[in-house]
Amino acid sequence: MSIWDHLSFNNRFVELPQTFYSRVDPTPLLNPRWLAWNNTLATELGFPSVDGTQSLDADLLNSLSGLVDNENFDPIAMKYAGHQFGAYNPDLGDGRGLLLSQVVAKSGETFDLHLKGAGKTPYSRMGDGRAVIRSTVREYLCSEAMAGLNIPTTRALAMMISDTPVYREKQEKGALLLRVSESHIRFGHFEYLFYTNQLAEQKLLADKVIEWHFPECLNEEKPYAAMFNQIVDRTAEMIALWQANGFAHGVMNTDNMSIIGQTFDYGPFAFMDEYNSRLICNHSDYQGRYAFNQQPRIGMWNLSALAHALSPLIERVDLEGALEMYEPQMNGYFSQLMRRKLGLLSKQEGDNRLFESMFELMSQNRVDYPRFFRTLSDLDTQSEQEAIDLVIDRQAAKLWVDSYLKRCELEQETTEQRCQKMRAINPKYVLRNYLAQLAIDKAEEGDSSVVDALMVVLADPYAEHPDYEYLAALPPEWGKEMEISCSS
Repeated sequence: MSIWDHLSFNNRFVELPQTFYSRVDPTPLLNPRWLAWNNTLATELGFPSVDGTQSLDADLLNSLSGLVDNENFDPIAMKYAGHQFGAYNPDLGDGRGLLLSQVVAKSGETFDLHLKGAGKTPYSRMGDGRAVIRSTVREYLCSEAMAGLNIPTTRALAMMISDTPVYREKQEKGALLLRVSESHIRFGHFEYLFYTNQLAEQKLLADKVIEWHFPECLNEEKPYAAMFNQIVDRTAEMIALWQANGFAHGVMNTDNMSIIGQTFDYGPFAFMDEYNSRLICNHSDYQGRYAFNQQPRIGMWNLSALAHALSPLIERVDLEGALEMYEPQMNGYFSQLMRRKLGLLSKQEGDNRLFESMFELMSQNRVDYPRFFRTLSDLDTQSEQEAIDLVIDRQAAKLWVDSYLKRCELEQETTEQRCQKMRAINPKYVLRNYLAQLAIDKAEEGDSSVVDALMVVLADPYAEHPDYEYLAALPPEWGKEMEISCSS
């Protein structure tokens, strides 16, 4: 019995017309081998549980790496377009990835199996269609880190490495990532159909998006407008979660925006170390278009681009009404998250000023963002001096901590109860860029030990994990504010 016999397949995207995709088989890698397998996610999808990659079926590796055909797969490269750094590019599509298949999980939900690094496609342009180990490790770890933080995200099921030479800034080795998501449909899918005047196909895609992802919209008087309202709301919530968790995406092009509000296409991302609202993590972003503090604005820009593309389906007044709701929705989600991070259940008049003064304090004193919140979460067992000592200006820090503790007195809960809830939203473990780099360095030697250790703490970043305390360390000098390349 093949391992694939445990799964239920439903390859529904290929039922759409071929203007949506091109059929492409994966190009095999040289000497492929496992680097990581996400057993927890695998069992949710219906795979049998295994104890380490050494227990995996050889047929699984051969199928995923393109060495043998799999009758359950119908691999395609999706066609889409998008705005990249504000300029429309019609020549986009899956240039290195293939939608292999879609499976029905134990929950009844349908998930895409998408192979990144699978070789050339009609949309590769001048690229080789490959992915390298460093970008593959970063996406694998960040997908699971975001899931652990309860931020909507694509997931990562497996990593494979090989001896296939891949040429970037230097010669590297090819790798594969098996990505899992409820949908790989992007804002750019609708832009492609709009700008090529394929309006019947665009309506068909909207119908399928509603059927697959927003079935509650079917009963609305204006189902397409209701769909767009959902997209706006989910995008607002996703970006609020990014901002609250100090996450910078780095490449918020419209082709990297998920129609279902998931964090998508991890490239030169960063989780903030020292607080810097103007953080730019992508060394190709010379103007700071996608800087951390610009992400809410770019979310609105991207939704406006999608609204323009959807104008044949949705009346202008409905599009504008939905867009007008984005900022208050995003701000509402963000304020709620900040209250939770500070252990504040009620809403008080001076809360926004408390938040603003906190960010001013962190910015002026280069305070470590995740460490600050985690320290505040431990005030039931530590003195307030622990938090004050994180700040260079101790006097300003004491003034803020005093005002914060005074605000806490308006709550009904005890300090112990408050801190317990705060520890459930303020992570001890964060995928700092230096940790990702340590994992990459080992992975390039074929050693998954750092990846494996990080997967333990990132799956539950709020727990203490005393055996992994070293992974909670602040970054060394070489690991601070690393700018990452888009090359993958």
